[in-house]
Amino acid sequence: MALNGINLALAWSGQEAIWQRVYLTLGLTQSEIDEYFAGPAFLAWERMGNLHTWGGPLPHSWHLKQLYLQHRILDRMRSFGMIPVLPAFAGHVPKAITRVFPQVNVTQMGSWGHFNCSYSCSFLLAPEDPLFPVVGSLFLRELTKEFGTDHIYGADTFNEMQPPSSEPSYLAAATAAVYQAMVAVDPDAVWLLQGWLFQHQSQFWGPPQVEAVLRAVPRGRLLVLDLFAESQPVYVRTASFQGQPFIWCMLHNFGGNHGLFGALEAVNRGPAAARLFPNSTMVGTGMAPEGIGQNEVVYALMAELGWRKGPVADLGAWVTSFAARRYGVSHEGTEAAWRLLLRSVYNCSGEACNGHNRSPLVRRPSLQMVTTVWYNRSDVFEAWRLLLTATPTLATSPSFRYDLVDLTRQAVQELVSLYYEEVRTAYLNKELVPLLRAAGILAYELLPSLDNILASDSHFLLGSWLAQARAAAVSEAEARFYEQNSRYQLTLWGPEGNILDYANKQLAGLVADYYTPRWRLFLETLVDSLVRGIPFQQHQFDSHALQLGQTFALSTRRYPSLPQGDAVELAKKLFLKYYPRWVAGSL
Repeated sequence: MALNGINLALAWSGQEAIWQRVYLTLGLTQSEIDEYFAGPAFLAWERMGNLHTWGGPLPHSWHLKQLYLQHRILDRMRSFGMIPVLPAFAGHVPKAITRVFPQVNVTQMGSWGHFNCSYSCSFLLAPEDPLFPVVGSLFLRELTKEFGTDHIYGADTFNEMQPPSSEPSYLAAATAAVYQAMVAVDPDAVWLLQGWLFQHQSQFWGPPQVEAVLRAVPRGRLLVLDLFAESQPVYVRTASFQGQPFIWCMLHNFGGNHGLFGALEAVNRGPAAARLFPNSTMVGTGMAPEGIGQNEVVYALMAELGWRKGPVADLGAWVTSFAARRYGVSHEGTEAAWRLLLRSVYNCSGEACNGHNRSPLVRRPSLQMVTTVWYNRSDVFEAWRLLLTATPTLATSPSFRYDLVDLTRQAVQELVSLYYEEVRTAYLNKELVPLLRAAGILAYELLPSLDNILASDSHFLLGSWLAQARAAAVSEAEARFYEQNSRYQLTLWGPEGNILDYANKQLAGLVADYYTPRWRLFLETLVDSLVRGIPFQQHQFDSHALQLGQTFALSTRRYPSLPQGDAVELAKKLFLKYYPRWVAGSL
């Protein structure tokens, strides 16, 4: 994030080790602490009070390695002149605090993300309780003793959780308590607050509630991230955050989903519009994606805007130049392809632009799935054709080969939606032969072909994804633990599919062993329903699909971490098979 020429970045590794010290000092047992921490794949939500316990406990080695990692991160950031943002106490405490301090004033929050209270319903310390400043100062003192400080701290008390009271006096007190615990240790503290809460639960956060939070901290000592400003800017309805400085952020991607999408026009115009807003308090721009490793053009534009005084005058010319820079040579076909992508998948706006890939390909199948998109699919197929015209010239370019795989993946994603529509229509019309034909192509031709093309590029391998998780371990038992965390995050996101497919990815191995079996089960169930003349039972299918997901999450099957096959030849083969059908309108 760029703040008037200064770069900020979160540096939150190692904080569980610090919290462990604090909780032991307060009198909690090691087993109580272990029970509280979530697993590595879910720590971000535990740190905001949304979750606890799920995916844990954390191994002892995790704490040691994260401390070491945090020191390395901070050393590197500071050597670059960046300002690290360290965590602070937001008010959430383990339930075990009530054993040590029976008179403590805590409120149990509501559940989050379809988790029951075994894993959510966190305990929030009352702002007026004498223990609040004790816990807050203990943590920050221990943290800064370990890591030093650059005086900016992040804390989020009510992220996606409704506060116990909507009274402005309560909200102001809860906010002030967090800030006072910071300045008790660091008088120069500045609080970095995610503004996500104001737009996520906008019905709760009316003007009096927003004002109570923003005015509870001295002006200039609260720095707000307008987190999803390219789609749902908050500054416009909060009088520029009531005069508190804010950073205009592009979120773009929830869950690190694959899929070509972006709102390039909104990104291009947004920062300049925020600067020109009446009495604007915007002080910088930022990027806050939940996952990276996709849609590089979106991040290239946003990074460039940090150096510009205004928006790019001609995005068409810019994306043409981007293609030439990306491949190291100008080519008519690639440049035309990128212009088509700019006007289609990267021209997202309105309700459709929610930062999630909701394609039927990566959703649990049903007869009610939405297949509409905000763009003309013919632009995607034509861009696919145009990119392939450059293979004689660019086939050896790693960036080109990656884009060819990614665009082929997108084309297959579109085809899955179209064949699903045929499946649904045939089933509803009770036409068995068309149902069998469309189902067979989708489940036994398209999806295996998708897995094959993904397997040809190192960026789309489940094996690499899981190997990275396993690499953090110091034993085989730990490696299996980290791998299971990773598998759950990719798929069920909870023991019962609590936030199902939130972090969906299109990876070789994941397509073959998670999405494909689920699609085949769905299609076989539809065929059986039609043959037997009985209604399709969605609830029963969901139960069986959950079992498939749990089997995948608990599996120990190993996957290749090196690419296999020729990406260009596989892309050509898919194109020659399906593009003529699309053009002829006879899928």
